[in-house]
Amino acid sequence: MTYDLAVWEGERPADDKTAGRVFTGLYDRYIDEEPEHPPTERIAAYVAALLERWCDITEDESDNSPWSAGPLIGEASGPLIYFTMRWSMAEEASAYAAALAESMGLVCFDVQQDGLRP
Repeated sequence: MTYDLAVWEGERPADDKTAGRVFTGLYDRYIDEEPEHPPTERIAAYVAALLERWCDITEDESDNSPWSAGPLIGEASGPLIYFTMRWSMAEEASAYAAALAESMGLVCFDVQQDGLRP
């Protein structure tokens, strides 16, 4: 089982319902559609900051990485990253990921709860 987060560039939506629509639009445009889009500089910087805290799962020899798929940058497309983490580490990793997103001026959306992360 995994825990999913989406982080994107843009203005913070006014409420969870609006955020859900924004997420769906971004997902449809950047994740579901071809061609692939390289991550923006801000999203690439966000991923790099996450990987400073925990290594990429593709390099995890000690089973310490919370990420469920790798390389983590491969989950990013354009101004969006949609990524999964192991359920057993989701509480700590998602809290860190949300706080980091906020500190970088990015929007963090909890896909399971269909709501913005504070």
